[in-house]
Amino acid sequence: MRRYELMLVLRPDLPDDRVQGVLERTTRSIGGSGGQIVKQAPWGRRRLAYPIGHYREGSYHIVLFDAPAEAVAELERGLLITEEVLRHMVTRVERPVRVGRGREAGAELPEDRLPAAEEEEEEEAVERIDESESEAAPAAID
Repeated sequence: MRRYELMLVLRPDLPDDRVQGVLERTTRSIGGSGGQIVKQAPWGRRRLAYPIGHYREGSYHIVLFDAPAEAVAELERGLLITEEVLRHMVTRVERPVRVGRGREAGAELPEDRLPAAEEEEEEEAVERIDESESEAAPAAID
């Protein structure tokens, strides 16, 4: 499962119970398809960069969750047909790499995990073109 962040922009004129209903349906959809909610945070009302359907403001909500890719596709299909949602965006969040137990941040890898010397030389062996071999116009070389 991967970690995703969902930003919802809901209509600003919705009563609180309908906003909570949309958020509950969204979390139920994520949980029902094998996902798990990590964090949910309301950002409040904010001015939109451009009007969307006669609205100049929107109610922003962020949902951080872990789910398989199929669950995200299903979630987006549901959000596209929900009238209360002005816009939504799902982005994949890269998890930070953690240092393993017993090693510090600056510690070297064991020798069996180091790349072989031949692999390093192959990456550095890049063929360079001399200016005399270039097909560029003489004015471009000067």
